[in-house]
Amino acid sequence: MKNIGLQITRVIVGLLFIFSGLIKANDPMGFGYKLQEYFEVFHIAFLHDYATAIAILLCTLEIILGALLLLGLWSARVAWGLLLIIIFFTFLTFYSAFFKVVTSCGCFGDAIPLTPWQSFSKDLVLLAMILLIFIKREQIHPLIRKESAQKLVAVLVVLASLGFGLYTTNFLPVLDFLPYKVGNNIPQLMIVPPGAPQDEYEITYTLKNKQSAETKKMTDKEYLKTEIWKDKNWEIVGEPESKLIKKGFDLKIKDLKITDSQGTDYNAELLENPFYNLVIVAYDLSNADQQAIGDLNALAINAAENFNIRTVFLTSNSVQDAELFSKKNKLVMEVFFADAIPLKSMVRSNPGLMLLKGGNVINKWHYNNLPSYERLTSEYFNK
Repeated sequence: MKNIGLQITRVIVGLLFIFSGLIKANDPMGFGYKLQEYFEVFHIAFLHDYATAIAILLCTLEIILGALLLLGLWSARVAWGLLLIIIFFTFLTFYSAFFKVVTSCGCFGDAIPLTPWQSFSKDLVLLAMILLIFIKREQIHPLIRKESAQKLVAVLVVLASLGFGLYTTNFLPVLDFLPYKVGNNIPQLMIVPPGAPQDEYEITYTLKNKQSAETKKMTDKEYLKTEIWKDKNWEIVGEPESKLIKKGFDLKIKDLKITDSQGTDYNAELLENPFYNLVIVAYDLSNADQQAIGDLNALAINAAENFNIRTVFLTSNSVQDAELFSKKNKLVMEVFFADAIPLKSMVRSNPGLMLLKGGNVINKWHYNNLPSYERLTSEYFNK
């Protein structure tokens, strides 16, 4: 009974590490995008191309440490690993919160968004719990006694956790927490409903007394309540400070604007099309899979010739780069432009394919498992 606190702590930390690792491993590309933000902050942008690989390894490490902690295997090494990783993450979340450089740490992916200060607070609690585990690491005993069985279980845990991250990277997340998931209506998520609460801000003024040179700060409510504005000796100096005090309605899609090469807005025309239409998303043309581009081009030709299905190509590259890419690959579809951030959220694939109808996301595919024309015909176009 004297070790009950340690056992409870071990279970909580182990499960939390497994959960955190699985959530991020469900979407390694998304976690990789978050890592790229940190790479920019710490001036190590040369790691950008390895962000997804690093994300997979970090997720795998979290799951392995959590599982081994629950099983009580190699407790001393696991305790050291937990301590080092939580110190690292605590530093990152504090740095993000204090210097306001990364607005979300991505600790639980897009499933549970946390503010930097919430992430830092969570890591502090975890740090305290892991310190207890570290101090009492010699009191943790393995649930599996046989050494060969321990090694087998460890190998299975490594293969399963690493395999899951590799699978979701190559075949889309198992669970999609993004606003462009299958079943969502994109136009509806771009509209603020009538009567929705708005963001509330507090304005702080800096006032200076013309006679005494005294300065003081007052909120907009205090400014009106005290009626100090009637006193001609006080004047507002500098720029007022604005602080968000209450978050209003959170618009799910607020940064999607699809334009042609001239900058004309095509959101309504493309997203509210009442018929089936194919949307190819390739946010970065320089890294787009060339074979997939050819397969998608052929798919677009068949869909247009036999069912008059419209196919559009979305990219965040420049107009000049897109024109060269289109000519080189003999694209038959129209090319449109949007910011890279929403395009990365649409499909975790470069390129990826979305099937829309009336603004609804009917389905979407990674380039590694693109549907055949026959499949699209039998499952969608002929119905």
